[in-house]
Amino acid sequence: MTTTRGRVSVDARMCEAHALCVEIAPEIFELSDDDVAICDENPPEALLPKARSAVDACPRQAISITPTI
Repeated sequence: MTTTRGRVSVDARMCEAHALCVEIAPEIFELSDDDVAICDENPPEALLPKARSAVDACPRQAISITPTI
């Protein structure tokens, strides 16, 4: 049986440190010392709904999830 997972990424050039992702999913996102969101690129599958919520909430659309198998 194959499980579809997702790779989370933040485009540092787009991030403006609104930190909505950190509020929504602190298990995945945090702000770096440079006030840019960084993330766990391979969060557990159970956290992907929170990651998707962070994608939807990002005002700069700096977060993406790429399906992986």
